[in-house]
Amino acid sequence: MAGLYFEQFEVGQVFEHELRRTITESDNMLFSNMTLNPQPLHIDHAFAAQTEFGKPLVNSIFTLGLMIGISVADTTLGTTVGNLGMRDVKFPHPVFHGDTIHVLTEVIQLRPSRSRPGQGIVTFLHKAFNQDDKLVAQCERAALMKGRPENS
Repeated sequence: MAGLYFEQFEVGQVFEHELRRTITESDNMLFSNMTLNPQPLHIDHAFAAQTEFGKPLVNSIFTLGLMIGISVADTTLGTTVGNLGMRDVKFPHPVFHGDTIHVLTEVIQLRPSRSRPGQGIVTFLHKAFNQDDKLVAQCERAALMKGRPENS
């Protein structure tokens, strides 16, 4: 497994994920249409041209999913039981077609599960940046993580 078990995380641990992703127009259109989001700011170039941005914005929920997805290989791949929630989700700078996203993740809280012995809750602070190192998204995510197997 590439992911870490609960006991392998430490508060303050930082992951600078090597995986980066350039967002395409196709990504944005497909995601917006798959999620039935008809917001013209995402899918209508003529409409978006008349806004303060002058061009379509990438759907923020796609950006959120991409940010968390980029973190998976280094943190939770195969070792997470499930996400428990996300909070303090922010999008301080717009994302446009052609932006390349990179992500940093910090472990900000750990606690053993009270209801699931051998598992624990890790709270991550995810931050996504564009190619100019402008913060484009961030959130805190709580994940229920598997504990290290007994025979390891």
